[in-house]
Amino acid sequence: MRKDNILTFALLCVFHDWTFSVDSTAVNPHRHRRDPYGTDQTVQLSIVHDSVDDMYSSCTQKTLEKLNTYLSSETNIEGIFKRAWSKAESCAEDVENRFKKDNSEYNSAELAHDHIKAICAYSAGEPKIHDEFNKAVLSEKDKYKTSFQFHSLHFLLTDALRLLKKQQGCHNTFRRTKNHFKGEVNKEIRFGFFASSSTHMGQSTFGDKSCFEIETCFGADLKSYPKMGNREKEVLIPPYEVFKVTDVLKKENNQNLWCDVVYKLKSIKTLSNLNCEMFKTISNEEN
Repeated sequence: MRKDNILTFALLCVFHDWTFSVDSTAVNPHRHRRDPYGTDQTVQLSIVHDSVDDMYSSCTQKTLEKLNTYLSSETNIEGIFKRAWSKAESCAEDVENRFKKDNSEYNSAELAHDHIKAICAYSAGEPKIHDEFNKAVLSEKDKYKTSFQFHSLHFLLTDALRLLKKQQGCHNTFRRTKNHFKGEVNKEIRFGFFASSSTHMGQSTFGDKSCFEIETCFGADLKSYPKMGNREKEVLIPPYEVFKVTDVLKKENNQNLWCDVVYKLKSIKTLSNLNCEMFKTISNEEN
């Protein structure tokens, strides 16, 4: 009898450890989302001139008409986007079913199925398209018209933010990182990729090196659209939003500070060096 009890206890311990691991990963999908720089890097805050920062201003409808072409091409390539897009279908269906039960708070009638799929793909922990996608967005300006592999996801996320912004004003959010950023007061900067932030300060496990208190006026509250619903209180900031650094706080001067360094950012404008660039290329070729 004693041996049976010991065996039962051991099995329960193993089961508890397994379920704790699964739950902690599920509740905190941001654990999978790193800065595209990696971790424990020293990064100079800047305007990020190499960013894929197309905001599709004045060419949204044209891009929508080409979306199926982009999707067909990019999902025919064996890679992370094809896998992420396929897995995002069940998530999008779950989100839409959730809205059917209660659309009073979250549903945006203007978001199409593909918009929701894009948010699902971006926010899913597996496959981790977030990391590879944002590395490309951060640095592949020169490849935008040639080998950039994420036109569909980039456009759908950008357009989803545009549509969601119609219902929202500015947001005060927080972003933690595990990197060391360098920047000065009054400097104008961009993240240069799709930067996840939250209306909650979050846990130190997300990072406590350089962190950000942000007023974003072009980022949008994703509400219940991500894979895990509204648990993360996520506000997604686009690569083209420009901020001014209004203050730099350091833990060496205040031991109660929530990170080693905290940059306070205020939204001031947008900057889109690649705005509608794909159609400029087409126009030039036709001429």
